[in-house]
Formats: sequence, C-alpha cells, structure tokens
Amino acid sequence: MVIQAFAKINWSLDITGVREDGYHLMDMLMQPVSLSDEITLEPAGTLSISTGGYPPSRADETNLAWRAAAALKKATGYPGGVSIHVQKSIPIGAGMGGGSSDAAGVLYGLNRLWGCGLTNEELERIGLTLGADVPFALRGGLSRTRGIGEILENYENKYNYWLVVIQPCAGLSTARVFSLWKETAPASRPDTDAALNALETGDFPKLCESIGNVLQPVACRLRPEIEKTCGALMREGAMTARMTGSGSAVFGVFRNAAASEKAWKTLAPLEKNIFLCHTQHDSLRILDE
Repeated sequence: MVIQAFAKINWSLDITGVREDGYHLMDMLMQPVSLSDEITLEPAGTLSISTGGYPPSRADETNLAWRAAAALKKATGYPGGVSIHVQKSIPIGAGMGGGSSDAAGVLYGLNRLWGCGLTNEELERIGLTLGADVPFALRGGLSRTRGIGEILENYENKYNYWLVVIQPCAGLSTARVFSLWKETAPASRPDTDAALNALETGDFPKLCESIGNVLQPVACRLRPEIEKTCGALMREGAMTARMTGSGSAVFGVFRNAAASEKAWKTLAPLEKNIFLCHTQHDSLRILDE
C-alpha cells in the first residue's frame, strides 16, 4: 500500500492557556497543502522502518511513523507487523506537521491493511497519544483545532490559495519555543474568528489581516532569518507572509498561481528549502492498494 501524507500550514495559531500538567491549550486554524511525503506499507512479521528522500529522517523506533504502527498494534492486539518506508519531501522541524502526517498515514493505512476496522474517531484517539497534530492529519480539511489537539471542528472551504513555502534556517525545538513564549506576553494575537470567516467566504484581504501566530516573535528571536524571509516573500508579491506552527518554515500567500510561480522562480536560486504549493482538502491519499 502506498499513501501520500500531506503537510499543513497554520493560518492562525493562538495559545489560550496552560493546563496543570503543562500542556498548552491551543486555538488554531489549519489546512493541508500539496507538499507531501510518500509512505509504503508492506505486510511483514515484525515492525521495521526505512527512510529516503530529503531531508534525511531517522529510521528507528523514534520515528513517528514507526511509533504509530506500534501504537496501533498495541491497541488492537494485531499479531503481525509491517515494513514501513517513508520517502521524505516535507521539511523537518518546520512546523508543517511532516512527522504527524506520516504517523496519520501509517494509522490510516494499517487500519485497512491489517483489517482492524477502527473508526476515524478511534484512530484520532490513538493519534493524539503520538502528537497534537496527528488527529488533524487524519481528518484533513479546513479545521479549527482547540484544546491540546483533541477538539476539531471542520468547515467547508471552497477556496484554495497558492503559496510559496520557505524553510530558511535550521528547525526549531517546539519545547524551546513554547518555553520562551511563557516568558513573553504576545504583542498581538490572530483574530481567529475573522480568519475563519474570511476562509469560508473567500475574502482575501480580510484573511491577510486576520491571520497570525503568537509564536512567531519568539521564533524570530531564535532565528532572525524567519523575519527576513517573510520580508522577502512580501517584496516578491505575497499579500501576507507568516510562520507556520512553531517554525521554522514560513509561507507567503499569493493572489493566483502565476504570482506565486513568479516569486518562486525569483527566490528558488537563493533558498535550499523552497516549495511552490497550494492549500487543499485532503490530508491523506491512497495511491496504491
């Protein structure tokens, strides 16, 4: 079985509180984008994983794709195993949910391959034990995600947007970014309600005004390249540019495909990790059963 596992962007990311156990309470708007990893699952007697593509990722038991298979095996008591191969394209440490989408792809694929018969809700509960973005990656679509990732509301979105995504620097530690955020009161917050309305109605100017990421100022302190890259995207015609997740990737939003392609052609010789893509509905797609 071959599965496409798509990356995501955060249109908005807000932190609304911190639980007693230290987990942050989130309010986020997320949507899949057309950049993807490819996962191949083959029946086997034990669990194993290999990786390829770029960027290099670890082919061991710390890989979220392997952990997803182990979690499903434990939850269902399935006696067999699987050979997993992850062909990477989504940048690592970028805030684009690459590891989460790989885990979701494995859960979704093995539920079919192993004949587990779990519902999407049951898969999402297992996914949440692996990471806050895994339930979203299983569900896809335009989603407002709250709590620690377990409260998902999906909305109809008739409009897709063209993006240029750049990871201008090394990945960031999510734990480090959140730790620094605690020490700094956010200068501004996204208007998540307005951003959601803009996405639903196709109000592009309102969307650009409303989105935001409370972690971006902290990430820019750690990696000044993030702010510089947002500026470069704006100079090349992006209507707005924001960091996704806890960084370090940023995305510029363009009015149409031609404008995004023009910017991509200009910036591609200057950036190693640059991607021309668009938003979409699907977070997972089976290519071959």
